[in-house]
Amino acid sequence: MKIIISGGGTGGHIFPAISIANAIKIVEPSAEILFVGALGRMEMEKVPAAGYKIVGLEIQGIQRSLTLKNLLFPLKLIKSLFKARNIVHQFKPDVAVGVGGYASGPMLYAASWAGVPLLIQEQNSYAGITNKLLGKKAKKICVAFDGMDAFFPKEKILFTGNPVRNDFGDLAQKRAEAMMHFRLDPNKRTLLVLGGSLGARTLNQSILNELQTLNRADVQVIWQCGKLYYSTLVAQVKEVQNVHLLQFIDRIDLAYAAADLIISRAGAGTISELCVVGKPVILVPSPNVAEDHQTKNAMALVSKHAALLIRDAIAPTELVSVALSLMDNQEKCAVLSENIKSLAKPDAALVIAKEVLKMCK
Repeated sequence: MKIIISGGGTGGHIFPAISIANAIKIVEPSAEILFVGALGRMEMEKVPAAGYKIVGLEIQGIQRSLTLKNLLFPLKLIKSLFKARNIVHQFKPDVAVGVGGYASGPMLYAASWAGVPLLIQEQNSYAGITNKLLGKKAKKICVAFDGMDAFFPKEKILFTGNPVRNDFGDLAQKRAEAMMHFRLDPNKRTLLVLGGSLGARTLNQSILNELQTLNRADVQVIWQCGKLYYSTLVAQVKEVQNVHLLQFIDRIDLAYAAADLIISRAGAGTISELCVVGKPVILVPSPNVAEDHQTKNAMALVSKHAALLIRDAIAPTELVSVALSLMDNQEKCAVLSENIKSLAKPDAALVIAKEVLKMCK
């Protein structure tokens, strides 16, 4: 069986894709999997590190602001479509799986033109333009939120949840290891701040503004600031106690194990992980995403009393005070933990893998 998995751009697309690939190999070890990503994006590094072959397309997104880069978009799209067609011709896949991201569109279109059945894994509560168009050609669409028949034919939808990495089991048993790994004090409360793999300016500014407040509250912070901001921030927090600044967290399982409270953006993949982790969460949706889909993702949890939401515009002045107030309210933390845990779909990758293999046969 030969399977193409296409997409990427951020960890929110890449790690679910790798989880699906791992699950396919568990069920069908002989399956041959080829990833197709975008050149220059993080999947070109993360996918080989996970043990899979990847081919890159020279594709980019359309910038929202007026920029010369947009003039190159049609040329890069045409080149990517031709390269994707060659990949299909050479690899001869039985199924093509799209997980979202720049490369997913041209790759799945090329596969569809060649008669290869498509499976789309739509992570968000609001489908993007590419997936809405591809949905008409797809045989199956795996979703993680209710109400997705507003975007896709109802008969094609399979509610699976979003795939998550498989190392979040029994986090309580990893707490001692986590404290040693991050050099934390086991007697202090721990705040985990996740701005995504690329970082989040608002979250970084919110924490930077209130470092002394966090110190006075005797709260230690694991802070993933992202590669775009690390070099600027590392000098500013160098002398601050209780702050552990990281560009990217490789052992995210240990970070989750250490955390008493988590502050995060509201990407769909991250939300699915947070549901499995089952700890109290404050979500700060990014306003810089298509159709404001992170707010819609966050509201799916907030409406079930499974998370708190702080708007991006007020986060720099209110986020830390809300976080400290929540950490002092153990009863509310327990309710949030219980409710978010009830939304978890830990077997999503396996369910999707079995669907992919069924389509191969």
